[in-house]
Amino acid sequence: MTVLPHRYGDHPDQFLELSLPVDPGPAPVAVVLHGGFWRAAYGVELARPLAADLAAFGYAAVAVEYRRVGAGGGWPHTLEDVAAAVDSLAGLPQVDRLDLRDVTVIGHSAGGHLAAWVAGRRRLPDGMPGAGPSVPVTAAVLQAGVLDLTAAVEQRLGDGAVVDFLGARPAESPERYAAADPVALLPSGVPVLCVHGAEDDVVPVDQSRRYAAAAAAVGEQVEVSVVPGDHMAVIDPASDAWRTARTWMTRRRTLGA
Repeated sequence: MTVLPHRYGDHPDQFLELSLPVDPGPAPVAVVLHGGFWRAAYGVELARPLAADLAAFGYAAVAVEYRRVGAGGGWPHTLEDVAAAVDSLAGLPQVDRLDLRDVTVIGHSAGGHLAAWVAGRRRLPDGMPGAGPSVPVTAAVLQAGVLDLTAAVEQRLGDGAVVDFLGARPAESPERYAAADPVALLPSGVPVLCVHGAEDDVVPVDQSRRYAAAAAAVGEQVEVSVVPGDHMAVIDPASDAWRTARTWMTRRRTLGA
């Protein structure tokens, strides 16, 4: 496996790491977005183990770093960075190794929010951060994701992390929530799996269920898999929770769905 760093901007945190599989042909792409409640205390090191595992299973895996709250991030910069990182894949020197017709975005916790947002960003109006994607995603795996931001504010997830991220409460800036909240960007038009630990006391399973219910309300089916384990179990490459996600990805590719 080869790991190649690439910059998609000038800020120190605007970079991605591409892990290529051994097979030299074009590979399906898996973009891994780490969590940490959008805060600078947590970084791309959380994404690297999953990227390495995915590369070993034949994916061109992309671990993304981005600006976070406390280090130049928050609204709108974090969203702009994630969108720019995904769109930059088409310009990588190794683009011939990437099958950009098959791009799965995977995210944990706040990264789950970002993954769901990326899946739905085609619905954003012109002028909003992330609008007009040039590299669309074809599937999403949301691991213990923060997927309903208004509910997350009410639940005070991450000790007010959503308000810190967007710089306002929902009533103070409804336009920011409309542009950043995954439930507001449904239907995404792509297959989605939510994986959530039954014992998660950081982001409640209710967040995945709310997202699935919002999708169903607009005629889209989102699969929710509640698995044994806590908030971090879903990003342990040796866990059943991660195998559930990877098996879903493999099955989707096999069936061509």
